[in-house]
Amino acid sequence: MNFTVTPAAEKFIRRMLRFDGAAGSGFRLLVSPGGCSGLAAEFEVEAAPRSGDAVFDIDGMRFFLPAESRLLLDGVTIAKSDTPLLSLSARIAPGTVHSVMGPSGSGKSTLLAYVAGFLRPPFSGEGRLTLDGDDLGALRPAARRMGLLFQDPLLFPHLSAGGNVRFAVPATVRGRARTEIVRQALQEVGLEGFEARDPTTLSGGEQARVALARVLAARPRALLLDEPFSKLDVALKDQIRALVFAKAAERGLPVPLATHDPASSAAACGELTPRA
Repeated sequence: MNFTVTPAAEKFIRRMLRFDGAAGSGFRLLVSPGGCSGLAAEFEVEAAPRSGDAVFDIDGMRFFLPAESRLLLDGVTIAKSDTPLLSLSARIAPGTVHSVMGPSGSGKSTLLAYVAGFLRPPFSGEGRLTLDGDDLGALRPAARRMGLLFQDPLLFPHLSAGGNVRFAVPATVRGRARTEIVRQALQEVGLEGFEARDPTTLSGGEQARVALARVLAARPRALLLDEPFSKLDVALKDQIRALVFAKAAERGLPVPLATHDPASSAAACGELTPRA
């Protein structure tokens, strides 16, 4: 890939980022999927590269490119008792969606359970799973840090909207920081000020947004989608689907999507594995 920085572009970037040119410092280049329209790029000023960064110079300007993380499914097979259901190999890049599309019973949801680490008999799975180079098969489900969204929001009715989100905040976060994460997560999905709301009084779309906020508050490393849009009406489905995909792209989360809906697969603008 070739890059060219014109003098005008260099001047603009330096002015906007107030880059002081200190020795060893540079621009951290963050490239993420921009939906069906292509790639989006952002810059951050950093004093030095982080571990694993690729470092390169363009026209006298220093750039740090983060090592790309991927969710790798290598030779994964899913079976029920002795009956094979699904075989898949895929590399899912950060912020992109890989759709597994097929009818009920084809193994789509079971595949996500295998990735998350809670597959139970009579189902079984084989194959290598890695994320950022980590062997997921060697980790307990909680240590894998997979975020999951299902057909139903699965909100706790005895907790407020904010309480549902707070439940997912990592235990290492304490005090006021937990409250701030809850506030930010709800604001991020368009529910600012909803902390005290009773989930039973929320619309279907609002419940779906709380479920997404709860997943994001957990700081997942990947986002597993198990038909999360299937029970929404058409207009709401488009809205929530766009929101979920946008948040996954912003956070650089690889996303396997189990769906029977061609429209959801098309909206993901990613790779597709069809099932019979």
